[in-house]
Amino acid sequence: MYAFTLEQPKTLADAKRLTGGGAQALAGGQTLIASLKQRLAQPGALVDLGGVAELRGIRREGNSLVIGAMTRHEEVATSADVKSSIPGLAALAGGIGDRQVRAMGTIGGSVANNDPAACYPSAVLALGATIVTDKREIKADDFFQGLYSTALDSGELITAIRFPIPKKAAYAKFRQPASRFALVGVFVALTDGGARVAITGAGNGVFRHAGLEAALGKGFTPEAVQGVAIDASQLNADLHASAEYRAQLIRVQTQRAVAAANG
Repeated sequence: MYAFTLEQPKTLADAKRLTGGGAQALAGGQTLIASLKQRLAQPGALVDLGGVAELRGIRREGNSLVIGAMTRHEEVATSADVKSSIPGLAALAGGIGDRQVRAMGTIGGSVANNDPAACYPSAVLALGATIVTDKREIKADDFFQGLYSTALDSGELITAIRFPIPKKAAYAKFRQPASRFALVGVFVALTDGGARVAITGAGNGVFRHAGLEAALGKGFTPEAVQGVAIDASQLNADLHASAEYRAQLIRVQTQRAVAAANG
């Protein structure tokens, strides 16, 4: 690692002041710490958000579920409120990484990092969630902007994510066996505005699929997506899977997610 200073604020106000001065925010550290060890990142100062109680917690607000940015994956996976309101989100959190990752990783850190194979961005996008920051509120459709890129400004902190509670929702992931990231993951949601489908692991970032959404809007069943065309030309191809294989996985994982949502 390169040398850096470490700040450990206890209030959101102090965290905002420190990150506003150019320091790098540290959430669960599952990506940043690895980057520091490999000297791929060189922040002069880190601001550990772990002690900011205002950024943690899960609560129901009307027909929405609000999850604090520093809430750990394990807390989301085991929360009674999440299990009763959006069980697909609890299941997604319970399938991230391994036990150590779930004990340290946070929902806000995952969403801010926007890894193209991360699970949480698919839930945020499919559920039409709102990302709440220390400055504003950002709709999920406007937040994710490609490979490791989001609408966050420099120094802007995610404080919470607000999820509208859907009629039905579920997530299905085909894991890359070594990393446990999604080779292809599909989150489906039946909302008041219709069906939404978000895909992770297959492209340069999470994305929605209009064809699958249109088909599921007519009938929210696994059979409804059987004939939907999945264009492989814009999908990832690497040593783990070809673009064509990922296209087939998108269809299969969508069917499995819909079956789970209906189950």
